[in-house]
Amino acid sequence: MKKTINSDFFLKQIDADSRGIEANIKNATMVENKIDETISKLTLKEKVSMCHGAGLFRTQGVERLNILPIKMSDGPMGVRHEFPDDSWTPIGNSDDYVTYLPCNTALAATWSTDLAYEAGEVLGKEARGRGKDFILGPGINIIRSPLCGRNFEYMSEDPYLTSKMAVPFIKGVQEKNDISVCVKHFAVNNQETERLNVEPELDERTLREIYLPAFEAAVKEGNAYAIMTAYNKLFGHYCSHNKYLIKKILEEEWGFDGVVISDWGAIHDTVEAANAGMDIEMSVTTNFDEYYFANPLIKAVKEGEISEKVIDEKIKRILRLMYKINMFSDNRERGEYNSEENRKKTLDIARESIVLLKNERQILPLEDKKIKTLGVIGENANITHSNGGVSAEIKALYEITPLLGINMRLGGQTQVKYAKGYSNNKYLKEELINEAVELAKSCDAVIIIGGLKHISEDLELENNGITVIKNDKIKRRIDSEGYDRTDLELPYEQDDLIKRVLEVNKNAIVVMLSGSPVNMTRWIDDASAVVQTWYNGMEGGTALAEVLFGDVNPSGKLPITFPRKLEDCPAHKIGEFPGGEKVKYSEGVFVGYRYFSSYDIEPLFCFGHGLSYTNFKYEDLQVLVEGDKDDINISIILKISNCGQKTGKEVIQVYINDEESCVERPKIELKGFSKVSLEANESKEVKIKLGKKSLAYYSIEESKWVIQKGKFNIFVASSSMDIRLKEQIDIKSTYKF
Repeated sequence: MKKTINSDFFLKQIDADSRGIEANIKNATMVENKIDETISKLTLKEKVSMCHGAGLFRTQGVERLNILPIKMSDGPMGVRHEFPDDSWTPIGNSDDYVTYLPCNTALAATWSTDLAYEAGEVLGKEARGRGKDFILGPGINIIRSPLCGRNFEYMSEDPYLTSKMAVPFIKGVQEKNDISVCVKHFAVNNQETERLNVEPELDERTLREIYLPAFEAAVKEGNAYAIMTAYNKLFGHYCSHNKYLIKKILEEEWGFDGVVISDWGAIHDTVEAANAGMDIEMSVTTNFDEYYFANPLIKAVKEGEISEKVIDEKIKRILRLMYKINMFSDNRERGEYNSEENRKKTLDIARESIVLLKNERQILPLEDKKIKTLGVIGENANITHSNGGVSAEIKALYEITPLLGINMRLGGQTQVKYAKGYSNNKYLKEELINEAVELAKSCDAVIIIGGLKHISEDLELENNGITVIKNDKIKRRIDSEGYDRTDLELPYEQDDLIKRVLEVNKNAIVVMLSGSPVNMTRWIDDASAVVQTWYNGMEGGTALAEVLFGDVNPSGKLPITFPRKLEDCPAHKIGEFPGGEKVKYSEGVFVGYRYFSSYDIEPLFCFGHGLSYTNFKYEDLQVLVEGDKDDINISIILKISNCGQKTGKEVIQVYINDEESCVERPKIELKGFSKVSLEANESKEVKIKLGKKSLAYYSIEESKWVIQKGKFNIFVASSSMDIRLKEQIDIKSTYKF
């Protein structure tokens, strides 16, 4: 299918300062003419050199035509440290320390589209400031199982929340910074086990309703300039070789005219990948001339297996992207990294990401003036996480740990005593727990900080470090690329530690620091106050201390369901995880809270849950429906009031239920939300709009979205299990689109 150029796109991206539509159309045409002229001057060898890595994180330029290499960097949480072209050993200079952002799960926990934009803006500035052209993110795969090692890099189990957070993030990166995102991993990439070869088995409805919406939004609404294909197979083909994904869906259906880049080492065949629409091949090895898109691509063209016109189309897309990010301009944005403004924004995000899970007897917030001695317990209070997670690792300019943040907040007025509490050395277990218990007995207040970490457990200490046990003989309980966890349990006997500390100090506050849910059932009933924080960036410890001591009213809401046990999760109960060469997604569209609510499975903490230090009242719901034969628009209007004495923020969530559907649909599906800030005793009117797709399901038989006529319930909620208001609407006609 021949693509046409959308002049309106260039109106925004190439010539933002031009005067009027005619000038922009003229400029767009001029750019296309320049691209065609450049392609006519390139040799086949030069074209191919632009289509594959010539360094681990760069392509080859064409110096004689002023075509620069495209420089890339990993970056879900910040711009990764510098590597040489031909080695995975970092260069090690002092110029690649950067701002460390909260992980994507933390960002999603804010439920703030404004903060999503700011996070993207920081990342874009930092990437450009480091001289990059691509930032390899955001990761927007759906969290199917709580065990996936890269969950912390992703946003949510819900496609709507992921979409609404991803779009402003992408805009924040691209709009002002002359830099491209590279949205990943397209598509249905939900596990690390056998990630290079595994093939998910799912139907078209599940694909369209759960696993593709965020990518579609990234293209259509976010205007993402680049997409990265996933390692796995889908419908019999590797994603990097997949014409259905790249040509049919991405290009024809969604109108994507940007660059498609492979994950590192994800291409397995030159001809298949080239003809499927892949533009740039990257890999983990340093034999750059032997990549599938290097000398083998030249050979395939010369032997007639691939038309040179196919290569020209790739170069056209690459050059078009280079114009979008002003790579040919002498007036390109210079970017900035480690600025005070960037650090402030990371703190804002961290503050709003923290989720108050439980607060019986209003243990929190702590009153510092009443605390003379504070016990802080747990290894996660005193270690940094920025340097772990493999492709998520960065060199943070600094990282404030919880222990440091608490000490900084108290400022010497309170004596803070620390006990490690647990470690990977099992021979120190009893000694560390006993030390922590004794500390908990003697302090006015106690904070336990446990959870997970990124650092690999490939080796476990044995006989005081004399011998080691290899990775395949121990359980994996880390959040990291390359691994999936083997269970939900906390590592290093943390359950024993927490339970014993709570026995001697029932008011001890438990903080979990992780990128995924953990099993809390052994001690959750004994704990009065439980807080969830995340890999929360360079100011994570500051934000945590501010929440614990009431300087900040917590407003985070869970973007994922926290199950009571692994067997309650749909991927493990109905589907498969991790499976073998193929993984059956038998749960279909019943992912996350969709399954828990529909099958009446009570989670530990539900999707959308998050408490506050104040209370909010919902009232006066109105639902207005406007429609004609082609479209439906729904306006949800309500009054929200802060009934307490503290300023706070509430996330109003809108779920729908199709009461008369002819296909099986979840009991509730998130279709709208709004985060509202309210002063003490303040009220506001809130309006949330839903489009027609909010009511639709995807029909496999008709290959269309369908709204079936009948009754729909509209739920306005504080969480997926806390419905505050309800209204029913009646759709009189069936819509197909």
